[in-house]
Amino acid sequence: MKNFFILIALFMPSLAVAQDITQHYKIYDVKNGKITTIDAIINHLNSANVLFFGEEHNDSIGHYLETELFKKMAITYPGKTAITMEMFHTDIQPVINEYLKGIISEKNFIKEARAWNNYKDYKPMIELAKVNQLDVIGGNAAARYSNVVTRGGLVVLNQLPENSKAFFAPLPIDTATGRYYDKFIETLGGHSMGGMKVYQTQNFWDATMAWSIAKYVKKNKDKKIFQVNGRFHSDEKLGTLAKLKSYAPKLKIINISCFSADDFDNPDWNKYKQLGDYVIVTNPKVKRSF
Repeated sequence: MKNFFILIALFMPSLAVAQDITQHYKIYDVKNGKITTIDAIINHLNSANVLFFGEEHNDSIGHYLETELFKKMAITYPGKTAITMEMFHTDIQPVINEYLKGIISEKNFIKEARAWNNYKDYKPMIELAKVNQLDVIGGNAAARYSNVVTRGGLVVLNQLPENSKAFFAPLPIDTATGRYYDKFIETLGGHSMGGMKVYQTQNFWDATMAWSIAKYVKKNKDKKIFQVNGRFHSDEKLGTLAKLKSYAPKLKIINISCFSADDFDNPDWNKYKQLGDYVIVTNPKVKRSF
């Protein structure tokens, strides 16, 4: 209980600040067709195992909401909450664990865990986990392996030493077809062999993040998992989320799509409802984090 008093002191914004921030986001419950709250999402998690938060990496309000959700999960499910993150790689898990145990310095953690340049946006969740002894799982594949796929395709992964293969999803990794592929090509701007290899890299990331979650859940069946990733990885329940369903079909998953919306003042929820169980739009006038 002592840890939770510390948690609240560290991460609960002042009432004035909280009231100000609430003016800059709107949460829509797709199933029930109504505006809802963070607390309602936490209640929904009673009947689920994994909560995906699909973010825009530079969305300041989105980062605030991630921390709020993780904090409320930690309070609601004390000792039974963990976070898996796109922002850290599987091969630096020992570094994450060493920092969470208070053994290594933050400076060394940031350097040796290869933290993103905007680590300050994710730091509150890491510190929350550290204070409350919650697991943080680096979910993504290291850039050196992603680069291998981008240059030569998924098949090149077979050439890696067996101990290297322990850091990413088991081979072979399927390349998703259908809607996910179509979305990717639209984003990329057209078809090309180079584009296909980049798409295979996208699938490699998805598979490795999903595998990281499935592997953790298998050993920690009572945990509630908070997965944080770029929203392309989980919008429309595709990408990482779809891969997770293939690895662990019995898991119950909730997904959130959060993004800055030009129609923030009067959102067209019908336009966004296919993106997730919950859609969060944030105020585009709020300064980006980078």
